[in-house]
Amino acid sequence: MDTLERIQREASLMGCTCLVQEPMSKHTTFRIGGPADLLVTAGTMGQLRGLVRLCRETETPVYLLGKGSNLLVSDEGIRGVVISLGGEFTSVSREGENGIRCGAGASLASVCVFARENRLSGLEFAWGIPGSAGGAAYMNAGAYGGEMKEVLVSCDHMTLTGETGSLQGEELALGYRRSAYSGGDKIILFLHLALTPGNPVDIGHKMEELMTRRKDRQPYEMPSAGSVFKRPEGYYAGTLIEQCGLKGCQIGGAQVSPKHAGFIVNTGGATCRDVEALIEKIQETVLRETGVTLECEVRKAEP
Repeated sequence: MDTLERIQREASLMGCTCLVQEPMSKHTTFRIGGPADLLVTAGTMGQLRGLVRLCRETETPVYLLGKGSNLLVSDEGIRGVVISLGGEFTSVSREGENGIRCGAGASLASVCVFARENRLSGLEFAWGIPGSAGGAAYMNAGAYGGEMKEVLVSCDHMTLTGETGSLQGEELALGYRRSAYSGGDKIILFLHLALTPGNPVDIGHKMEELMTRRKDRQPYEMPSAGSVFKRPEGYYAGTLIEQCGLKGCQIGGAQVSPKHAGFIVNTGGATCRDVEALIEKIQETVLRETGVTLECEVRKAEP
């Protein structure tokens, strides 16, 4: 029995769901990505701790998957174990008078709906942002003048050695599309949010207003990883790309969205290589024409 077979067997006995050679294209909003050796969904603290222990003991690489947004997976897939959070890690509940506790595996959309239904305001900006709550904390997601930094009080986490802890306030180091968790070895488990009382009708109107703006201006109907580049200081990436005549530019199945040049969309059958080649062309052209360096916002999952 090889290492991955052992992990699959023991993880299954713990109650985890295991998928072998699972195409990552099924689990990313880009609809791109080769197979993961083993995709395991853990639904309890015990399952996650046991899975992390197994991977540590066998020296098996671990990759944490949220909802697959803001992610570009290699055509060769991901070696080792990809961990997804389900079960109790998708829960959303009230905490205190105006707070919410949500699992990192919960969709950000479900947290927004829960906030509205419970007359809590402050998350309207996040309505329509794809991805998980954990992913939103990981990269301090934001849109339309709001960001997670404004509502995130603390996060509970587990290290890859199975130890639990938390970060709060300034310890979270929330900045533009980054946090203390970015690029680290801690798995975000739960988020604690502080919101303000609000009228659910007003909250709903604001959410729908922002969703309408999003659908009008962004290629919401096409597979993508969201905004590809971080906003360079003093500029908008999409505007620079459009000014360089790259709107609609296509390599293979990857295209600079004709609707919003800050997005790359999968027109059908796009590969990771197509996207990487297009990103490189955009960066080289914008630097040559404007002198501005565009930094990629999308995370790359290597084999």
